[in-house]
Amino acid sequence: MKNSLIFCFIFFCFTNSYSQTAEEYLLKGNEKFDKDDFKAAIIDYSKSIEIKFNYSEAFFNRGLAKFLLEDYNGAILDFTKVIQLNSTNELAYKQRGKSKHKLNDYKGAILDFNKAIEINPSNELTYNERGYSKYELNDYKEAILDYTNAIDLNPVYEDAFFNRAQAKWELKDHSGAILDFNKAIEIEPNSPENYNNRGVLKYLLLDYNGAILDFTKAIELNPNDEDMYLRRGTSKFQLGDYRGAILDCNKVVEINPNYELAYQQRGRSKSQLGDYRGAILDFTKAIGINPSFEYAYELRGGSKYDLKDYQGAILDYTKVLQLNPNNEFAFLKRGLSKIFVSQKDSGCLDLSKAGELGNKDAYEMIKKHCN
Repeated sequence: MKNSLIFCFIFFCFTNSYSQTAEEYLLKGNEKFDKDDFKAAIIDYSKSIEIKFNYSEAFFNRGLAKFLLEDYNGAILDFTKVIQLNSTNELAYKQRGKSKHKLNDYKGAILDFNKAIEINPSNELTYNERGYSKYELNDYKEAILDYTNAIDLNPVYEDAFFNRAQAKWELKDHSGAILDFNKAIEIEPNSPENYNNRGVLKYLLLDYNGAILDFTKAIELNPNDEDMYLRRGTSKFQLGDYRGAILDCNKVVEINPNYELAYQQRGRSKSQLGDYRGAILDFTKAIGINPSFEYAYELRGGSKYDLKDYQGAILDYTKVLQLNPNNEFAFLKRGLSKIFVSQKDSGCLDLSKAGELGNKDAYEMIKKHCN
């Protein structure tokens, strides 16, 4: 989820001269804040508060500085003090809500956002933030309503379109999510994340060509993201472009040599091209990175089976079943491998187990090899 933390760096104006020294410390704090020296800013804001202990401006700005330093509990204390001094301060409720959200207190955050919206129902940022908290509570329909309110107030609010797309995605409204990503891309055409997410949705809708176009655009915008190459390679695989898939997987392992999924995908592509030995090398590499990678053992067993290395296949399918005793396909293939090395009784038992687990081919194999 794109985090739309658009900080309200709004420092309150002041007109009285209650204490020039307190105001001077506030100004010094603001100058340091603007230079991103938040720790030093906090020191000045605290000195200002020591002199003028009901100085809401200093409490608010100190709360912002603490927020940016990820001291969310400290920020909440300061924003609470501002609210005690002025119960209609919209920004204090909003920032306290954002601080609570950061602490995973989504319900508490929503209560603060509710109050901020009650005070100012025309701030699209607050609707977006409240929607984000509802999203984290898996209340996707209500989150969509908030994102829609934000969009109604600001029709070019990219974050709200992005976030609404994510909520629709969770509700399996993939077509609706794509429409929102379309709009987000129209507003911000240089966001690789927008293209990437739209590409994933197109992949889920079996629009592999469309997915490839989006992943390609995302790669143009961020050429060092290995995941986008892998997703494009997987889309090419689905279209039967195994050589193209291999090229993308090559790029993935060039960027990240320890990415087991890239070796797995490249191995699958080599296997489809009949390069079983090359595939076995890739599956072995994936297993070396992740020794519990069940699917890699299964695929390696399949390549060994295709090379008629039935003993090797038996070893791999046995490992699969150690990791997942309910893998019906592993029972089927281990059973056939055993039969082909004259272990008929044990092999037929494996076929029977595959049938019990629901494998539709198991009983045909039993008729063919066991009766």
